[in-house]
Amino acid sequence: MSLLDKRTSSDLVKLVVFMIVTAVFTSVLVLVIGNVTFGASREYKAVFVDATGVVEGDDVRIAGVKVGSVKKVEIQDRTRALVTFTVDEDASVTDATNIDIRFRNLVGQRYLSLSQKIGGTSRLDSGETIPVKKTSPALDLTVLFNGFKPLFQALSPTDLNKLSYEVIQVFQGEGGTLEGLLAHTASVTSTLAGRDQIIGELIDNLNDTLVHIGSRDDELSDLIGSFRQLVGGLKKDRVAILGSLDSISDLSVETASLVSGIRPELLADLKELRRLTANLDKDKGEIDRALQVMPIKLTKIGRTATYGSWFNFYLCEFHGRVKTPVGEPIPLDFDLGNTGRCDLG
Repeated sequence: MSLLDKRTSSDLVKLVVFMIVTAVFTSVLVLVIGNVTFGASREYKAVFVDATGVVEGDDVRIAGVKVGSVKKVEIQDRTRALVTFTVDEDASVTDATNIDIRFRNLVGQRYLSLSQKIGGTSRLDSGETIPVKKTSPALDLTVLFNGFKPLFQALSPTDLNKLSYEVIQVFQGEGGTLEGLLAHTASVTSTLAGRDQIIGELIDNLNDTLVHIGSRDDELSDLIGSFRQLVGGLKKDRVAILGSLDSISDLSVETASLVSGIRPELLADLKELRRLTANLDKDKGEIDRALQVMPIKLTKIGRTATYGSWFNFYLCEFHGRVKTPVGEPIPLDFDLGNTGRCDLG
């Protein structure tokens, strides 16, 4: 045999060994995960009012020790749940056995817990059915957590998970965790007590707000009544309001068409208006002065036009000189300031 054949044979042997070891470990893993047992077992059935969350493969335990698994869950008489399960041959299932559905964890997994109550000790035959009076459904977490909701709001997620699990365990009858539940509850109450000042201020502010609202109850009632009348009026006139909206829409369309038709002229007018305002701003000093003296001038003009729609002019004072070709200019002075019409004082 050549060296190459020996090496190939050695690799083949290693591969076969690896495959065998892998298959063994995979089989063990499948048996553990699938809750597969090879010992002798007996099968029983149990009737529950509610078997929510129980599925095939869930554990069956006695005092916390796994002794079997659930095989099937089905409906019985349209109002009950019939659970079929198996237990080991040496497990004790008697007339006094009661079955409770309990939470395995907070994820929602369940298991069947078998416990012995007062009653007969004779073992039940394989295939018998445990009646509904000896079974108990799982705790309703929705009702429980709604009751603890104000408490859970003050907890961190870690404390919430721990406290929730202990609450479930306590209500399922496992009193050993009661001490831990009380410890966590004490921690929560201590935290709330440390914030009593903030809570007190919140209550005081809320009280002041309610007192203020209570003192204005008449105004609040009037406001609510007025608002109700407003809403009632709007409801009554909704047809007219909707019709006016249609008219407004038509008016907007017509206005838009009108503006589009005169747009060039409108733009030209706006440009000229801009020039006008610029000129007014430039000569605003002169305009202000003219506006100030305009009343005086209008008064004088009004006195001049007293006798009709014409103006009468009177010569009250005249100063001049006549120049002659042979001598000094001859002065011409007329002053009628002493007359009534020329007295402007």
